Amino acid sequence: MRDQLGKLGDPMKPALGEIEQARMDLIEGIAAASIVSGKLEHFLVAEPPFLARDGGFIVAGSHPPLDEVRSLRDESRRVIATLEAKYKHDSGVAMLRIKHNGVLGYFIEVTPQHGDKLQEGENRTLFRHRQTIGSAVRFTTDELATLATRISQAADQALAIERELFEQMLAAVMDASLSLARIADALARVDVTTGLGELAVAARHVRPLVDDSLNFKIHRGRHPVVEAALAADHANRFVPNDCDLSPDTKRIWLVTGPNMAGKSTFLRQNALIAVMAQMGAFVPAENARIGIVDKLFSRVGAADDLARGRSTFMVEMVETAAILNQATPRSLVILDEIGRGTATFDGLAIAWAAVEHMHEKNKSRALFATHYHEMTALAERLNSLACVTMSVKEWKDTIVFLHEVVPGAADRSYGIHVAKLAGLPHAVIGRAEEVLRALEDGREGHKPLGRIDDLPLFAANTPVAAAASEPSAVEEELRKIFPDTLTPKQALDLLYALKEKLPKT
Repeated sequence: MRDQLGKLGDPMKPALGEIEQARMDLIEGIAAASIVSGKLEHFLVAEPPFLARDGGFIVAGSHPPLDEVRSLRDESRRVIATLEAKYKHDSGVAMLRIKHNGVLGYFIEVTPQHGDKLQEGENRTLFRHRQTIGSAVRFTTDELATLATRISQAADQALAIERELFEQMLAAVMDASLSLARIADALARVDVTTGLGELAVAARHVRPLVDDSLNFKIHRGRHPVVEAALAADHANRFVPNDCDLSPDTKRIWLVTGPNMAGKSTFLRQNALIAVMAQMGAFVPAENARIGIVDKLFSRVGAADDLARGRSTFMVEMVETAAILNQATPRSLVILDEIGRGTATFDGLAIAWAAVEHMHEKNKSRALFATHYHEMTALAERLNSLACVTMSVKEWKDTIVFLHEVVPGAADRSYGIHVAKLAGLPHAVIGRAEEVLRALEDGREGHKPLGRIDDLPLFAANTPVAAAASEPSAVEEELRKIFPDTLTPKQALDLLYALKEKLPKT
């Protein structure tokens, strides 16, 4: 595979050669399978039932014996009526009837005065006496007996004939299996190639250079799924980013930055681009050069396996172990938040050691996202590790995610800001900010736990509690209102007045 991808030459020739080969395979395969296709078109209905045992999959008129049996099965009354009319004409007895009961089955019945007529002359050779009762005389014929048997067996016979025809069609398909497989393979290649071509044009994908090197250079890469989702929602355009994990630069990127800034998206988009490139697709980027990836490892997200006794953290460690034990210099690894499922120092120690092992032993190309900002110190110790971060802008009391990957390291994770966006109560947000300040002061030599214990917890003199205890002007006004006494006009005027009393933002 490496030799083949390393000698691509003209970028259009392989694609054109594959399409031309698929076209030839289709022509030759269809010619060889034309007999079986004609047979299937002749016998099979347009929409066959799901199960062959249900019958009804053979076209009416395609097999006369089956049509005859179906006619008996579906139109037994009409067939009996036709035979009855025939017997009336041949015997000259207008009152002749063909009836059925559970004991005799089908029989011919006439009144007693006509009974003797059916036993005279030519009628005697046709009609055989079966039973005489007070009000009627009953007869049968060989033709009626045979027809009765055929009617009772018609459903089973129809299904048996259909199954026999089905087996014949199966045998014909098996005889043409090689030609049919050739057709299916050619259609699959054409379908995939044209689908990827249409996607490349519509989504502005480019042809990557896939070679035998260890390069991984993507210029202005994009996440194909997220980009399409943003376009479908008419939202902001996707922000492209570069990624260079080549040996001559830094093959491991330590990605820091706030929650929701796009770290996971950045990791996944580069893994997807690698997969698309090696499957022969164009990729969402302005240009890309990717050395062949022998294995792609991904440790993203949180999941447990309680049925096997594995916690979320245990699953995380099992997956991390598989990566560190199997990754090679040709592998691409994306790791998102290793060590977050345990105590802070435990998790930081595991993440730190994992990066060192990947740098020194695996030597893989890797993207490692983390909130452990202490790990950025590894950039001074590991030659092939670079620190990048997701760019943000602070504006007033909020932040703006720019979704850009830039060199450097983040000093904050803005988790409390994300909690605020998620809708946590104001009291919780306020308390979290106070605890965070105490913990950050603890890094500078103070005692954080003592500082936290000293902080008032929802006391009346805290800003949050005070704000909650003092009613606003709008609340005061609402307490004075009796809705049932207001006219629609008064209610609308009051609504505008209350709006004017809201704090200006």
